[in-house]
Amino acid sequence: MTVAQSKANQFFDALDSFASSIGAQAAAEHTFRNTSWPFYRVPEWSVQAEKLAQLSGVEHPIVGMSPIVQENERDQWNSFAAQQNPVWYQESIEHEGYTELTREELLQRTIPFLHFYNPENDFQPTPVSRPGESIAYFQTYPIGLVQGVPVMMTNMDILITSKQTEELYHITKATRRPTIGFTQIDVDLETTVPGSQIVQPIFHGADTKAEDRKIVAITGIRLQWLDYFKNLLAEGEEGIVVVIESACPKLTHVGGLYDRWTVTESDRNIITYQVDGPHAVFLGENDLHDPNYDALVVSEPFVDLHIDQSQLPEGSCVPVLTLHVYPSAELEDSFKTNNDIIYTVVVIVIFAFTSIVFLLYDYSVGRRQRTVMDRIAKQDRIVSDVFPTAIRDRLFDNRAKNRMNANDVQDDDGPLGLDEAFYGTSNVTGSAPLADLFPSVTVVFADLVGFTAWSSAREPHQVFILLETIYGAFDKLAYRHGVFKVETVGDCYVAAAGLPEPTDDHPVVACKFARDCLKKMKDVTLKLEVSLGPDTSDLDLRTGIHSGQVTAGVLRGQRSRFQLFGDTMNTTARMESSSERCRIQLSQVTADLLKEAGLTRWIIPRSTKMFVKGKGEMQTYWLRKSRRTNNPKATELNSEMETLEEGAGSEESSERAQEEDNDFLGIEGMNKAERLVEWNVEVLTSLLEQIVASRDGVMDQIVTLSDAEKSIGTGGKTVLEEFTPIIQLKRFDAEELKRRGRPTSINIEDEVKSQLRSYISSISEMYPANDFHNFEHASHVTASVKKLLARIVNVDEGNGLGAGNPSDRKDSVDLIDLAGHSYGITSDPLTQFAVVFSAIIHDVDHPGVPNVQLVKEKTRWAQIYKKSIAEQKSVDIAWDMLMSEKYAALRACIYHTEEDLQRFRQLVVNTVMATDIVDKELQALRKARWETAFSNVNLATASMDGGTESEDRKATIVIEHLIQASDVSHTMQHWHIYKKWNERFFMECYGAYREGRADSDPSENWYKGEIGFFDFYVIPLARKLQSCGVFGVSSHEYLNYAIANREEWIREGESLVQHYLAKFKEKCTSGGSC
Repeated sequence: MTVAQSKANQFFDALDSFASSIGAQAAAEHTFRNTSWPFYRVPEWSVQAEKLAQLSGVEHPIVGMSPIVQENERDQWNSFAAQQNPVWYQESIEHEGYTELTREELLQRTIPFLHFYNPENDFQPTPVSRPGESIAYFQTYPIGLVQGVPVMMTNMDILITSKQTEELYHITKATRRPTIGFTQIDVDLETTVPGSQIVQPIFHGADTKAEDRKIVAITGIRLQWLDYFKNLLAEGEEGIVVVIESACPKLTHVGGLYDRWTVTESDRNIITYQVDGPHAVFLGENDLHDPNYDALVVSEPFVDLHIDQSQLPEGSCVPVLTLHVYPSAELEDSFKTNNDIIYTVVVIVIFAFTSIVFLLYDYSVGRRQRTVMDRIAKQDRIVSDVFPTAIRDRLFDNRAKNRMNANDVQDDDGPLGLDEAFYGTSNVTGSAPLADLFPSVTVVFADLVGFTAWSSAREPHQVFILLETIYGAFDKLAYRHGVFKVETVGDCYVAAAGLPEPTDDHPVVACKFARDCLKKMKDVTLKLEVSLGPDTSDLDLRTGIHSGQVTAGVLRGQRSRFQLFGDTMNTTARMESSSERCRIQLSQVTADLLKEAGLTRWIIPRSTKMFVKGKGEMQTYWLRKSRRTNNPKATELNSEMETLEEGAGSEESSERAQEEDNDFLGIEGMNKAERLVEWNVEVLTSLLEQIVASRDGVMDQIVTLSDAEKSIGTGGKTVLEEFTPIIQLKRFDAEELKRRGRPTSINIEDEVKSQLRSYISSISEMYPANDFHNFEHASHVTASVKKLLARIVNVDEGNGLGAGNPSDRKDSVDLIDLAGHSYGITSDPLTQFAVVFSAIIHDVDHPGVPNVQLVKEKTRWAQIYKKSIAEQKSVDIAWDMLMSEKYAALRACIYHTEEDLQRFRQLVVNTVMATDIVDKELQALRKARWETAFSNVNLATASMDGGTESEDRKATIVIEHLIQASDVSHTMQHWHIYKKWNERFFMECYGAYREGRADSDPSENWYKGEIGFFDFYVIPLARKLQSCGVFGVSSHEYLNYAIANREEWIREGESLVQHYLAKFKEKCTSGGSC
């Protein structure tokens, strides 16, 4: 029930955003071209409608946009449609790849006037002549045919043709809310199945909160219930009966023209389905569930559309859909078990046994003995974590023998009493080291690929969360397979099979363990991406395996542990280092052992011999990975092997395999974009908790600031004209800080979280599929902003306020603002929230070309904004969406006074505008302000000099440089991260050039341009981060990476540009977008 409702709510949110977007686009078109409804065509309709169709989660949905045409506008509408139909037909044919009919053939089949199909004239198309308004079926997706059924019904008046649509429209018109009702969907020319029709109003203008807003069009979607229930439940959850009931009676068409419908009321309007895991079956009309399970029914509205019945005429019916979920006999049979009796008997036996043991223990053991046992238990746990069980027992046996031989004269034990055996601090009897030769074992080296680059963009605690989670999962697999974990060396996990207890099947066990680690790695990183942020799921394993003899034992001394030595360890390390990501490389020795075990099918020889340092050329092998299957006969085989795809081994094929694994494993059905949405939601939620804590920890009632909100962005001012050189931040109040609650004790209301998730999800959908300026890059920028803000907070807590003993600095921190060295940035959580919010939205709807190109193309946005076009557009789109009525609770959580609202708006404007680094005039202004604020400033007393205005000026400039550094943070992080985003930016720029949207070939100056970018922007910016004194060690880190990346680019840049070009051409050749 919850899954179905969640899916429905998510879809209605997407449909609302879709309608709001059309309204906002039409408003902008009206400003630029003086057009008005109904004479408006949605540009790139097929692209926008396709995104909505994908969000529906069902196959073959039909999306439409229908303007409302008044009686006196019909002739003008016919002319408008005749002009615009060829345009959107051609756009849709090209985008959808439609080949059934040409544009001219579609136009020939289009009725060129507003019409309906007259039932009194053999359903021939007839011009609409009745008085009153019409709803013209205009733009549709998909174009042409779906499963042989025509869906292109341009110019049809659906108020006359469809009684269901007419009823839903009148409800929508009266309540200004979307509506949903039953309908019949054509699956072919002769068959219909039950479905649903959703009507969503489109309002005039971008202000969706105005009470007098006018409905100018409707958009909607038609989908099959059978498709909706597909993949709703997991495999194995079978026998669920779903009864869908409409609150309105069933309508039957019995003839007529303008009074074309005579309505007869039948029994309740009900349909019934049975859901078996990912599959669903239509059982028929009426309520067909088993009455024996009436008492177990769960009933909930399919979706709450918040329709006010009082707004409707008396006698009107609101088509509320209710889901009644029943179990079935099939479901009941799957739960019949004798476990209750078994559990009862087990509990009784355990209780009796525990009682006897307790009585015996209490009788025989005194306080002193319990103390001794506690000490032994602690010692045993510590040693068991370090040594295998057999080695641990030998350690204790040797210790006992040594004490007996020394007549117990040795009293100076090491920690926990492990003296001679453990630490070797007392060799009274001259005991030999504890070591053995194992002639045949298999060693596994598994290295985290991409970890070094990933960790360069993370905070220290995030690095350890990742390692603890991954290594913990590997430890469980090692225990399950009987593999011994030797150690972890940096980001490399070392394990061995065949010791300390020798086994004959050690190569088989090691290969199974390595294969399971490969699968577990992807599963864990997918889940961690939600909490650790972008690129976490891109981490992979590179594994090497070799078999041979090793010398193993306890190397006594400080921090002694069980270790392995010998040539086998060196060779395994070489196998790992010469392997590839997502691959397991085997040596010839291990491969031969697998062949002897009859497992030749497990391995594939590498096409070329590998040169191994110290060994020369070696023939190595790939271990096949397993594939899951629905074929039960293949289950056993697939648990041991996999089919290797042809062409695997290259970097591109590894990336394809990784994407397949992502789709296959998944995390609760979430793709990468959805995981990034969840991560951004978590980041903003934590900041909202701090905002609420700053208000004495009490969530305010939703406040009414509608007049103040409406006043923002009005008066003819553009976003850039709102820019101010000094933002007045909230001043530090020591008493307020004492009253603040701890953010960890604050619970944000579910409604606010839901609205925040809906907002970020809508923002992600507004990002185009550019190579560089996309939602993934916005999340990468957000991660850098979060990291730098965290460093400011750490500085405020006394972790970086200059040199010396932290205790010596405490008084100065108490006397000045806790955020003194951040110029007040961290005094106000709203400031931090605004900066992170700006990072997420700063490239919304980015066109993929620079502003100067938009000016040359004379786009409508360029004529509206003149400069900083993409940045101003992003602010307007994101702000208008936030001001929607559906996000009222979220806005009340962000700000609750007009002062907070104005400060939040100003922070967003300044922060996003700072990302325009190309405009020379804006850059010159920022440089002059920096010189004014920080030239010849003593950072030790900066926060106490110059008064409030000076501190606000510094804070404003620091915020702008923080977002600028984050926007190009890939240049100040590990080389691999820089190379990844540099390639994507090149692909975007070169693609624009190939499309004719750039004057010059970027590849000709890319190498020198990057050097200049480092010299004149990146490195000076990193030095400013360092000199402003608020970012602690992160500023040194960014500067060091920037310098190192510049040097690496000088060495490899020219060859990389050629690689970029070859990759672009290869993508075009293979049919990709170019």
